[in-house]
Amino acid sequence: MFMEETPLEVSLPLSVKPLASPFPSDCPGLLSDAMTDVPVDSAAAARTSAPEGLTLAEEEELRSELAKVEEEIGTLRQVLAAKERHCGELKRKLGLTPLDGLKQNLSKSWHDVQVSSAYLSASSTLEDWNEKLTQSEAYKKTQETLSQAGQKTSAALSNVGSVISRKLGDMRNSATFKSFEDRVGTIKSRVVGSRENSTEGLHSPSGAGDKPPQDNAPF
Repeated sequence: MFMEETPLEVSLPLSVKPLASPFPSDCPGLLSDAMTDVPVDSAAAARTSAPEGLTLAEEEELRSELAKVEEEIGTLRQVLAAKERHCGELKRKLGLTPLDGLKQNLSKSWHDVQVSSAYLSASSTLEDWNEKLTQSEAYKKTQETLSQAGQKTSAALSNVGSVISRKLGDMRNSATFKSFEDRVGTIKSRVVGSRENSTEGLHSPSGAGDKPPQDNAPF
C-alpha cells in the first residue's frame, strides 16, 4: 500500500509593509544632494552627448582621426628612440665623447645665430652707428684733441730725457766728479798692484829660483 503525499501549505501574511526610507519625509532635498555626490564618467558622458555644433557622424570621424594621430605619434616616438640608440652606438664606435657632441652643438648654434636675420640686422645697425659716429664732428674733434695731447706728452718726455742727459754730462765734466774718479782709479791701481805682488811671492819662493826639478836617479 502506498501513502498519499499531502502538499504542505505555508501561510503568508497578506499585508507586506513597505521598507522604510532612510531619508525622512520632511527632508526631500537630501536625496537629490546624495545623488549629486555620485561620480560620473566624463568620457562616457562625452560619448553620449555630441559637442555643440557637431553631428554624431562628424564626432565619430574626428575621434577616429584623433586615434590615428595618437597612434602615429607613438610610432614616431619609437622610431626616434631607435634612431637615438643607433646614433649613440655610432658615436661610441667613432670614439666621440659627450664633450665633443656639446662642442659640436655649440658651434652649430653659434653658426645658426650668425646666419639668423636678427643677428645680421643687428650687425648692420651697429656698423651704421659706427660709421655715423666716426664721421661726426664731435668724434673728429675728440680724436684731434687726443692726438695733440699725445704729441705734447711725447715732446715733454723727450725734453725731460735731454735735460737728464745734459745734467749727467755736466756732472761728469765737473771738478768734483773728476776728483772722485781720480781717487777711485788710484785706489783701484793700488789694489791691483798689491794683489800682483802677493801672487808673485807665492809662485817664486826663496831659494827655489828657476831651476827645473831633477829626476831621482835609480840606484
